Amino acid sequence: MTLATADLGLMLQLVPVQRAAFALLLAAVGLPIVGVVIVGLDIMPVRFAMMHVALLGIAVGLLTGLDPMLCALVACALAGAGVAPLARTPDGLSGAMGLLMSMAIAAALLVLSVAGVNASGAFALLWGSILSVTTADIVVVAVLAVVVPALFLWRRRDLALLLYDRELAQCSGVRVGGLTVVLLVLVAVAVAGAIKLTGALLVDALTLLPALAARRLGNRLTTIALWAVAIGVVVNTTGFLLALWLDWPPGPVLVLLAGAVVLAVHLIPERSITSWRAPASVSPTSPSTSPAPPGPSR
Repeated sequence: MTLATADLGLMLQLVPVQRAAFALLLAAVGLPIVGVVIVGLDIMPVRFAMMHVALLGIAVGLLTGLDPMLCALVACALAGAGVAPLARTPDGLSGAMGLLMSMAIAAALLVLSVAGVNASGAFALLWGSILSVTTADIVVVAVLAVVVPALFLWRRRDLALLLYDRELAQCSGVRVGGLTVVLLVLVAVAVAGAIKLTGALLVDALTLLPALAARRLGNRLTTIALWAVAIGVVVNTTGFLLALWLDWPPGPVLVLLAGAVVLAVHLIPERSITSWRAPASVSPTSPSTSPAPPGPSR
């Protein structure tokens, strides 16, 4: 056994390291599915806006003496619900996200300045602190690990229809408005919950990158979600152990490893049948060999 391996074994016995590893495993269950939703709805700007809103929430928490991360979660959830009516078109949502980002960061800086609060704690959010996760942080990630897959399994046909075509989903009886609000709130809370693990600047390692790799490997929404979770588990586990072994910051290692997986997957020749949105008109309870109900032809 080498000295580095022995040191790694000793570090894995430390409670903060065990908490961090457990939090990353929980994150790998729910957050990659959130990434599938982000890619499917084409709402990339949302995650950037929620990072700024989370900073505002932390500033309010520091000002009022409340738990800063709890304030960040509440602020993100409210912001996600508030922008849902603008999600009818990607253009409308993009413009709203630009406005939200500008106002949130300006309000955060104003709160920190006027209140005379030390901003170092708020801006530490940008870099994350995986080894300082608390029980409350783990609870948030654990709730997401249960709620996100449960919602996906419960409403996967509605989700597939919505990701395929909003108007088709509406004509098929899907409550598009309510489902969109729920999805945006989940995305916002997921981004806020992941910030403590990797930092606001590197949150894509837990959400978006596994989804980008998975959509090249699966040909149905369900298989893409499963691939995303599997990739998330492998990347989070391998990246965290590698970071401990090399004494590197975990956040950048996770992002670089997840990015390498995405690039490697895109070297695989694309299959002619690959279409992650095609099953939108197929009932999840129907056998894959049964004819699909009327829907848009490909």
